[in-house]
Amino acid sequence: MDDEFRTLTERVRASLTSQQETAAHASLLALVRQGTPAAREQLARILVAPEQPLWARETAAFVLGSAGDRRAFETLVLLLNYREPARCATAARVLARLGDPRTARAAAALATNPLRTAYSLHPIRLLVELRAPESVPALVAALERQLAARDRHWAIARACVEGLGAIGDERAIPALKAAAEHIRLSAAAAAALARISVGGSLDPEAAPPPAPRS
Repeated sequence: MDDEFRTLTERVRASLTSQQETAAHASLLALVRQGTPAAREQLARILVAPEQPLWARETAAFVLGSAGDRRAFETLVLLLNYREPARCATAARVLARLGDPRTARAAAALATNPLRTAYSLHPIRLLVELRAPESVPALVAALERQLAARDRHWAIARACVEGLGAIGDERAIPALKAAAEHIRLSAAAAAALARISVGGSLDPEAAPPPAPRS
């Protein structure tokens, strides 16, 4: 956590634009360093207090979530689907170790939200890491939506393909075979299908996927 928190602190510090913000950030770090129950209660209040800057909520959620305090959950989920990748990545790492049973359901909802596809990379990666019951259905749904879309987010589709291969669940085979038809996904899909095949889920006599199309 120390290196991660240092990275977070440096990123926040670089974003501050006034002496007032710099002073407020220094006060928040002093509160974090106390590490007492009373300090944690103050951090929890930051999560819900009105007009708190996002960097303060993120810092408080990181500290509380890393300590297993589930009061950080809602803020971390908000950050998981945020427009800034660094914030998404940090939230995903903390959620993975928080152990809240709501996490997989929330990540699945974000990964399959058609209005937030551009920001779904980290929810997808979190689903792969969690290997929860929601993971495979959500990844398949997200992949199938991309394959059917007119304007595809290829990076999101590839993340789904690679994630399904990493999980190795045979329920992903139809979607992966469909992905293999697209030249931008064919290599990743073939690799994912091969990983499932190693586990004995594919019929070695089955025909190979069709040649990819552009």
